[in-house]
Amino acid sequence: MENENTGHDDGKTSAAADAITVAGLLLAAGRARRMGEDGPHKLLAEFDGVPLVRRSAQVLLGADLASVVAVTGHRRDEIEDTLSGLDLVITFNPGFASGMASSLVCGFSRLEAASADGVLVMLADMPAVTTGQINMMIRRFQSEGGQSVVRCVFDGKRGNPVILPRSCYAAVLQLTGDIGARPVIERSGLAVIDVDIGPAAHIDVDTPEAVIAAGGILTR
Repeated sequence: MENENTGHDDGKTSAAADAITVAGLLLAAGRARRMGEDGPHKLLAEFDGVPLVRRSAQVLLGADLASVVAVTGHRRDEIEDTLSGLDLVITFNPGFASGMASSLVCGFSRLEAASADGVLVMLADMPAVTTGQINMMIRRFQSEGGQSVVRCVFDGKRGNPVILPRSCYAAVLQLTGDIGARPVIERSGLAVIDVDIGPAAHIDVDTPEAVIAAGGILTR
């Protein structure tokens, strides 16, 4: 009898977890100052023949996300053209020059993000992150009842992406300046669940040298 009850409860728990939704937010608005004045755009660098921003969007679109929102800014026309044909929502951040906070506010203000139980924030310049790793984060968020922050780490050091639960949304909307979600996480009082995804958590390509080292080809 005990085994039968356990199996029944597990089924209900699994169904409840699956009902917890996560939206994806792809940040692709930055000015990429470290690429050099009038230098090539890191998000247009090609990895396996695909521009990085499109590759990152495809990683999210392949995951178990309720929706994907991409925030654009610097060199908007080229970035949005590169994302054309994908099943995502593109929103332009007119204040992108003020820093990352404005892009977070722009993305979290979209109904597609605001209506989900959690929002997975991913920087568009992380070529090593995979759909499988994103799904691993989603499953962990769901298993925690959608009430905890889920953060990628490698070797004990925090990285990206990160999932923020609904209780953090109001604080995100108050962010200003060139800061990310770290202050929100630190002040939230919520449990922070670290998920080790290996080196991918730390690989972002902020310089031409980093693009090349990660296997990319600079284009335009």
